[in-house]
Amino acid sequence: MPTTVHEFAWPDRVVVGTIGVSGARTFYLQVRTGTQIVSVALEKQQSALLAEKIDEILDQLITLEGNPFSIPTSTPIELVDNDPLEAVQEQFRTGAMSLGWDPTTAQIVIEAHPVADVGADDDNESLDEDDADASELLLVRMPVGTARAFAKRTREVVDAGRPACPLCGYPVDAGGHICTLPEV
Repeated sequence: MPTTVHEFAWPDRVVVGTIGVSGARTFYLQVRTGTQIVSVALEKQQSALLAEKIDEILDQLITLEGNPFSIPTSTPIELVDNDPLEAVQEQFRTGAMSLGWDPTTAQIVIEAHPVADVGADDDNESLDEDDADASELLLVRMPVGTARAFAKRTREVVDAGRPACPLCGYPVDAGGHICTLPEV
């Protein structure tokens, strides 16, 4: 079965948001153009790394000699998006992701692939029809200002979780925390 590509070339909205309480949040990458909305689940660490790498790409582009692109150094105020996620219907849980730069359109490109379901036995048999429908891809292209705003919001969402213990660094739950300092 061919891969289903959920492609957004110039999205109206692209954000990371969460559902749930701190310590039990599910992170989503949500993209919308008009009435088409796709939400894919991802890990907190994937979200944080995605924001970090987007900023790194944009910062590198700023330093390129003869750079023809106008890259914002901070989030353009008109692109700030603090609204909650829209209705979430999870398309898939993200496994592998890739990030790139398209100089022909001056856009950051994100590809998200679903987690591969690997069976207990890896015996090189052909995929049956049930496994074939797992072939999906989210492809998002966003302009540099939107990418800068996306990275900022994503960092804020990640940082809004449980506070870290100042002594051991582990998250402090609402119900308390037993610090597990290493023996000296």
